[in-house]
Amino acid sequence: MSGEVVGILVTLIAVAGVTTSIIAYFRLQQHRADAQALTAYREFAEQAVAEQRELRAEVAEVHQRLKSVEELLRSVG
Repeated sequence: MSGEVVGILVTLIAVAGVTTSIIAYFRLQQHRADAQALTAYREFAEQAVAEQRELRAEVAEVHQRLKSVEELLRSVG
């Protein structure tokens, strides 16, 4: 009986180890996928911020030109 119990315990420990390893592997894969998605999102956000800065600069330039045109029209009229 003792030998059978030891055999069963060894088998259960081995199965538990393999199961734990498999779970850890898939968690690692999930973490890697999340990290890649976060990196892509971060790049997208940085690009959006850069484009927003460009648009603000263009709007400021158009605003200055409009002020100049208004001043010119006021001086003529």
